[in-house]
Parts: sequence; structure tokens; C-alpha cells
Amino acid sequence: MTIQVLMPGVGAGTSHGKIIQWLKQKGDKVSAGDILAEVETDKAVIEVEAFDEGVLQEIVVEAGDVEVATGEVIAVLSNSAQIQPKDIAPATDFPRHFASPSARRLARQADVDVTALKGSGPGGRVVRVDVEAAAARTASVPAPTPAPPAMRRSSAPELATHAEQIPHSTMRKTIARRLQEAKQQIPHFYLAVDCNMDALWEMRAHINGTLANAGQDLNITINDVLVYVVARTMARVPSVNVRWAADAMQQNSAIDISVAVSTAKGLVTPVVRDADRKSLGNISRELRAFVGRARAGRLAPADYEGGGLTISNLGMQGIKAFAAIINPPQAAILAFGAVEKRPIIRDDVLAIGRVMTVTMSADHRAIDGALAATFLAELKGLLENPYSLIV
Repeated sequence: MTIQVLMPGVGAGTSHGKIIQWLKQKGDKVSAGDILAEVETDKAVIEVEAFDEGVLQEIVVEAGDVEVATGEVIAVLSNSAQIQPKDIAPATDFPRHFASPSARRLARQADVDVTALKGSGPGGRVVRVDVEAAAARTASVPAPTPAPPAMRRSSAPELATHAEQIPHSTMRKTIARRLQEAKQQIPHFYLAVDCNMDALWEMRAHINGTLANAGQDLNITINDVLVYVVARTMARVPSVNVRWAADAMQQNSAIDISVAVSTAKGLVTPVVRDADRKSLGNISRELRAFVGRARAGRLAPADYEGGGLTISNLGMQGIKAFAAIINPPQAAILAFGAVEKRPIIRDDVLAIGRVMTVTMSADHRAIDGALAATFLAELKGLLENPYSLIV
């Protein structure tokens, strides 16, 4: 009896994936729960798990850059006892698949060939320390000095005609498609406001000092505070928590905040759900876990699907202000710049204060200018008077 292994579906909006590598080879015995392959989707790297035991009879789609549609057959298992064993291949001490998942991921990032490593783990298994040691050895070898270019007799100027071709990842293709559609189909408009962050800055410092004195492994970031405050602002101005649809306006029933996280492969937006009901500490812990999983490519579909509004913060890169592109099907995105010292007027006297520029990009079909202005005014009020959130 044969069993087809299908390209898994991993959530709404994901219809294709690429097989990064097969962890089992043709003829290998397979047990239920074994990981057969690693697949890259537009959001993350996922593992294809075997749900039956048997023998890997055929690999239909080899690893590579070919995109495979969800539901297509990628391999065939046989659980027949009559299947003939595979031909004996030349023995190797370090087969590619005999490595831990974390070692394989690190090897791809560091451009280390796992098959050339001798594993120090149980039974010769390649583990992270083996990959780290190999990467360190490679880094310690000086790169060869390129030979000087040969002199050309022609005096005519020569234009560069060669460029490295870097294939698009599935994630990068999806990001490009969605952002192009967003700018072409959503009528964006933009509003910006400057917020005095002195009170919030002092409150955050006091909270972190209290946590440190209590020995808690928690540090509240500006991003944590922004999620907390934006969620409360949405609760006060719920009309921005909507989605445009052709037949009717869709009012979201929960306040779910998407947070833009930059990874080596592109931008992902994990969602803090019911953010208006969570404490600042819980939001901070959840965001820290999301960032770790996002940068390891291990977000699950439930982590990033949905969301009523997106927060994008480039303040840590020193960006003063920017206008972000709406993340469809949402109707708005907030772009936060750096908190920086600027001249301000306080009690009719020139002073220095910490100021942050917030820019809102809104879908004019769902949110009009007056509503967006009301939302930003409420947000500014809470950011400038954060203690009002606890009374």
C-alpha cells in the first residue's frame, strides 16, 4: 500500500512552498512523527511530518527553488512489507540528514556544508557546536587577495555588465506582491503628529528599575509600551478597528495588534491578540517570544494571521519619521520614529524635550480624515499622559 505525502497548507493566503531539503532519502525507513523535509513558505520554514510508518519509496519533488502548490504530491511512502530494500549506496560517515534541526538551520545561515562535518553528538550526530566551530574556522581563514585587473589596450570606457543574481525567496515574492497590490488598490492618506514622550520615558525607566530590583528577567521596551497604548486607544476609538469589503464594512470584534518584525528574509507581522486586555508585562513577554521565533523562521500561521492594525517602529534605527504601507486587509498602519531630544515650548518657554513623530497611513475607503485625526489625538494624549491609563 502506498501513501502520498502532500505539500502542507499552512494558513490563509499561503498557496505555495519550496522544499529546502529532504531529511529522509529514498529507501529510508520512516516512523510516524519523523520529519521528512523542511519547506519554506512566504512566512516561515516549516517541517513536513510523517503521519504513517513505512519506507520512503519515492521523492517526487527534489529540494530546490521550484515552488510547489499546497496539496501537490511531493513524496510517496510504502508501508508494504514486501518492498525491496534500496541499493546499497557508498557509505559516508556524515550523511546530510544526520544533524539536529538547529544545526541545519545554523549551517544554512553560516554557509557551512553539514555533510563535511564530523558530529560530536550521540552516534556522530552533527549539533550546533559543530557548525559554530566550522563557521569560526572559516572566518579565521583570510580571504585571498584578488589579482589586479589586467590593463586593457582599448581607451574606450567600459560599463559594468555583470551583476550577481540572487533568487527571490518565497517570502520576498509574497511581500513584493502584497505591497504592490496595497499601493495600487488602497487609497492611502497620511497624518502625522509629534508626541512629547518625557512622562512616558520617565515612567518606563521607573518600571524597569522596579523590575530589576525585584530580580525579574523583564525589560520593558518602547515597542512594548506602544502596543499597550495603541490597544487602549483603539478601545476608545473603535471605528478605526475595521476592514474594507466590497459589500460592507467589517468591524473587528477583538483588538489584535500586528507588530512588524524585521528578519533576514523579510518583514513578518506577528499578532498580539486581545492586546487591550493584557498587561504591559504580558505584552512584553509575548513580543520577545514572537521576535525570537520570527527571526528563527518558526512562526506558526496562528501567530501572524489576522490583526486589526499594524505597528511599525524604526525609531531604533534613528529614523525621525516615515510613512508605512498598509498591510491588507487592514485599514491602517502606524509608523513610529525615534524618540529624540528637540526644542519644545513648555509654559511659553523654550525648552528641550523628548519628542516622537507618529505617522498614520489610513485607507480612505474605511477611515476618513476626521476619524483618523480623532484617533491620533487620543493616542497623543495617552502617550503624553501615560499615568491616565491606570486611573
